Amino acid sequence: MTNTYPEVWELDRVFSGGSDSAELKTHLEATKGKLAQFEQAAAQFAAPHETADAQRVADFLEQTSDVSVDIRQAGAFIGCLMAQNTEDKKAALLQSEIGLMRSRFESAFLKFKQALMETDPNVWSELLATENLKEFSFILDEWRKEAKRLLSEQEEGLITSLGIDGYHAWSELYDLLIASISVQVELGGEQKTLSVGQANNLSSHPDAKVRKESYDKLESAWEEKEELFAKTLNSLAGFRLQMYQKRGVDNVLEEPLQMNRMKQETLDVMWQAISEHKQPFAQYLSRKAQMLGKDQLAWYDVDAPVVENAQQFDYGEGSDFIIRHFGKFGPELQEFARHALENGWVEAEDRAHKMPGGFCTSLPKSGESRIFMTYSGSMSNVATLAHELGHAFHTHALSPMHDLNRSYAMNVAETASTFAEMIVADAAVKNAVDKEEQISLLEDKIQRSVAFFMNIHARFLFETRFYEERKNGVVPASRLNELMEQAQEEAFAGSLSEGHPYFWASKLHFYITDVPFYNFPYTFGYLFSLSVYAKALEEGEGFEGKYMALLRDTAIMSTEELAMKHLGEDITEKGFWEKGIALCTKDVEEFIKLTAEEG
Repeated sequence: MTNTYPEVWELDRVFSGGSDSAELKTHLEATKGKLAQFEQAAAQFAAPHETADAQRVADFLEQTSDVSVDIRQAGAFIGCLMAQNTEDKKAALLQSEIGLMRSRFESAFLKFKQALMETDPNVWSELLATENLKEFSFILDEWRKEAKRLLSEQEEGLITSLGIDGYHAWSELYDLLIASISVQVELGGEQKTLSVGQANNLSSHPDAKVRKESYDKLESAWEEKEELFAKTLNSLAGFRLQMYQKRGVDNVLEEPLQMNRMKQETLDVMWQAISEHKQPFAQYLSRKAQMLGKDQLAWYDVDAPVVENAQQFDYGEGSDFIIRHFGKFGPELQEFARHALENGWVEAEDRAHKMPGGFCTSLPKSGESRIFMTYSGSMSNVATLAHELGHAFHTHALSPMHDLNRSYAMNVAETASTFAEMIVADAAVKNAVDKEEQISLLEDKIQRSVAFFMNIHARFLFETRFYEERKNGVVPASRLNELMEQAQEEAFAGSLSEGHPYFWASKLHFYITDVPFYNFPYTFGYLFSLSVYAKALEEGEGFEGKYMALLRDTAIMSTEELAMKHLGEDITEKGFWEKGIALCTKDVEEFIKLTAEEG
């Protein structure tokens, strides 16, 4: 019997009243008071010069955490308001208000980080070894190194303040542009008005006419506003490049690599391994085209179901499926997912005026998370729900740690989420009731490999090449289309008859300002989690504790150190990545075999 779970998230437990919340207003006013005290403390903070200063540093860290938690709590709530209703104008004003508070916090915190640079290296080592600070040694070291790469306090403060009405404002403009778009698509014999998120979900519709119509209507929408999207993207990139130039940075990947705590050689060898092993996935796309009666797939066919009766799950069935199979990995993951689903942590309802895409956001003061998506019943939707629950579980695993030791990089953030996806995808294939369902579910699993090895690779190729051209001036929309089609042709190994030239306009990730180059972390997380998953299968029951220890270490180690400690692997070697790719190739081989038997 299917259980019932709320499809609309519970936000009143956080701050009641939505964007009119009196509780939120009180919280923001109190936080502004704390922020003013924090700014004063940061301005007066003197560089530590002896080990006796350890307590003073520790006290400032506690004050930092207190203010940061309050700002992040409000920011996460406001982000939820924006996502659930793109027409909530009051939420948009609140977003600007919290953005200003973040900027003030970052400017004050920068003064503290720059003060750390003045400490003698020998004293610094002694400070980190004290009882007060040893648990913060990794992040303190990271902050000190980061400060050495920055400009003067005045210059960095100017960059931060300009970011509010410039850099970050362009990102907010993108959100408004997306919110303004709706398309008319014929469904069930009638014309329906759909948001971008709803129309995107039609990419997996069984009817080829519906897929193409929704794609064409969206493509027309991107084209109609291409100058606005191109202006937004160029302005974001221009700001970022000027900031890098001022800091003496030429490589646009330097900042994202630092933020992801990984080496350039790790990233290079990962893409090298993928580029050298694309043929099986090109073969899969070719086989899928044959099954759909085509010579080659167009972009809007990539997500199409390969069997007519692709299984559909209502929200309760999908949730039950996840809970059941999470339990086969470990009791804590299972109970965590059950608690989240039963207690309204998830916004899944398929309705108009929601933002497209999905995310998981942490509410640090509440000790909870909130998950956003638009659920329409496909296995892909079930996988997305599992993915976002994986993110939330990562935050849960870090709950015993001090708040300042819970900040993990984006690449390892995608490890926990993708690991959760794998549990569900593997279980779905193994529990298929017949060959047709097995083919459908196996294909859904392979789709993730195609997404990470081809789609994400295309994003990475496009973005790196765009930034190089942007150094020489504004890149027009027509050229952005060319760059995108070239990247897709290369990344998909020539497997598509028709690409998606306006993908650069449609994909939120190109416009995120908090995390530059939010593409390669997905592929890293996917392949890294494959190794973790293989280890889980090898060790069986009892691995959950080791897995949670790995998740806790994601916040206090580089990725290379993390892999060596928990997997015994050197991820700067191509062989590590090839082992993960080989597991994905086996899925393709099984798919080709099963579909050959069918046809």
